Amino acid sequence: MIATAAAPGGAQDAGARRFDGGRFTVYAYPEDAPLARALLDAARARDTFPGLPRPTRRVEIAIAPDARRFREWIGPGVPEWGAAIAIPAEQRTVLQGRSAPSSAGDPLVVLRHELAHLALHDALPDAEIPRWLDEGYASFAAGETGRDDFLALQLALAARRGSSFAALDSGFLGGATRASATYALATRAVQELAALDRERGLALLFAYWREGGTLDAAVRRAYGVTLAGFEVRWAERMRRRYGALAVATDLGLAGVVLLLLVGPLWWARRRRDRRRLAALVAADAAADARAQADAIEALLAAVPPPSSGAPASPPPGPPPDADGPLHGRRPDA
Repeated sequence: MIATAAAPGGAQDAGARRFDGGRFTVYAYPEDAPLARALLDAARARDTFPGLPRPTRRVEIAIAPDARRFREWIGPGVPEWGAAIAIPAEQRTVLQGRSAPSSAGDPLVVLRHELAHLALHDALPDAEIPRWLDEGYASFAAGETGRDDFLALQLALAARRGSSFAALDSGFLGGATRASATYALATRAVQELAALDRERGLALLFAYWREGGTLDAAVRRAYGVTLAGFEVRWAERMRRRYGALAVATDLGLAGVVLLLLVGPLWWARRRRDRRRLAALVAADAAADARAQADAIEALLAAVPPPSSGAPASPPPGPPPDADGPLHGRRPDA
């Protein structure tokens, strides 16, 4: 993140240690000494930036030991989500130490990002660098292009709101989510700009810009297109690339809202239907029980009662045997 000024001094008090190497000086408290050495080694190992001459001015790197002193050192003008700042006028950058939250990012990448800011302003001291180009170039130089997949959703949301360089400049002033999308879109813009000249990238653009004039004039000379023409081309590419995802995102959000609105009503109706079904089942069971009782009662009513006057007749005996003896007849001689 770029800043015009920050709170003075801070890191150079008695509790901080100093580490020097090349054109860099790192100030850090003892608990951040290993981080300070790692940052110093990384800064010296990669001290060139795309399209720019090698920087020569000395740079001061301050590592804040905690969140309180980080906010004190960067001043009140930096958003709460800011993880680090670069102050080109002082060739100084302020980073968070080992107590930084995970949202602060990889300190080596963050340092590279901030040093790119310093190098760009050192190479173009008199140029009016728009915010989208300043931040987009720093992310491009730091190799932060790999976060496209992670930020695809934010990119889609930003594309849905409309893509323009003016919108990008205002996007850095929003909240953390909008700022993340704006960083990604600004990085895409610088990538597209560098891709216009596959051999020299941004080198001619910055060389012509250093000679004087506006960014538009430098873009015309370097790439043969106007800045406005490039903006239209970039915006169209962003809409084609992320427009479908933006539509899907809108549909997904609409589905969530619809679910939140309709879900409670559906659940209440389902519970009501369950109670109604249970009542119907109970009523059917009661009706079946009544019908069975009525049928038994009807059967019992159809059986005639026994007579009370005459004695009961004895049960009939077995029929006579045809082959048995005949009483009163003498058998043949």
